[in-house]
Amino acid sequence: MSNSRRNAIMAIAFLVNLVPFFVAAQSKYTNRKGEFYFSWGYNTEWYTHSNIRINQPELGNYYKLNHVRAHDHKGWDEGLFNKALTIPQYNYRLGYFFNQKKGLAIEINFDHTKYIIGDQDIRLTGKLNGGAKSVDTSIAFNAANGFYYFLNNGANFLLFNIVKRWQMYRLPNEKIKIDILGKAGIGPVIPHVDNSFFGQKNNPDFQIGGWNTGIEGAIKATFFNTVYIEFANKIDYARYAHLHIYKGKARQAFGSYQLILNLGFSIPTGKKVQ
Repeated sequence: MSNSRRNAIMAIAFLVNLVPFFVAAQSKYTNRKGEFYFSWGYNTEWYTHSNIRINQPELGNYYKLNHVRAHDHKGWDEGLFNKALTIPQYNYRLGYFFNQKKGLAIEINFDHTKYIIGDQDIRLTGKLNGGAKSVDTSIAFNAANGFYYFLNNGANFLLFNIVKRWQMYRLPNEKIKIDILGKAGIGPVIPHVDNSFFGQKNNPDFQIGGWNTGIEGAIKATFFNTVYIEFANKIDYARYAHLHIYKGKARQAFGSYQLILNLGFSIPTGKKVQ
């Protein structure tokens, strides 16, 4: 058995073993004033086409790559336990319901997403090598031709969200609860940039690379007031600036649509309420 699969199984076993302790404690903490929660899960996403603007003053390059197509990591068919838990695309949520009656919470919302420009022909417009005339041409964007562009250790959307919860279904004893959640927020993007243009590679690194804003709708099933499963649809808009490339910077903006599935735990806190 591989180490990654063994680690995944051990992590899941640890989480499962925690469930009885949460369930045993749930009657003591039901109907508390507040509620902390944490979840971990996986995502897949689709991206809008975008323009990438390149600025390399030392090289005299000022050009744009037009209507670029990109995709996420296509690795789900390899199986969940063939890689580490943080691969390929994960997300987490950490939040606190400060008003249980009105269903209001604040949340740290992080998506580790992959943004990969695949092989394609791309229209290039602008100036190259300080030329006096503008260029309008098509390039074969692939590694063999000296081009690649990855936010592949993460396009990395971080949001600070306001959350609203609506009750949808409750068993009489509230052992099973189903809720609808709406979320909205804004925050920074923290991409890992790895690219090459005309065979000139950057030094891959993480950076604060701009900002993003998003809205999310989710359905959440909670069992014994502690363990829950959450399925979400999310729309995010991200603007990247000052991305590190060889002797210059790049900027772009794109939208994304995500499907997200999380497993989480809730911990009621504070005084009892009626």
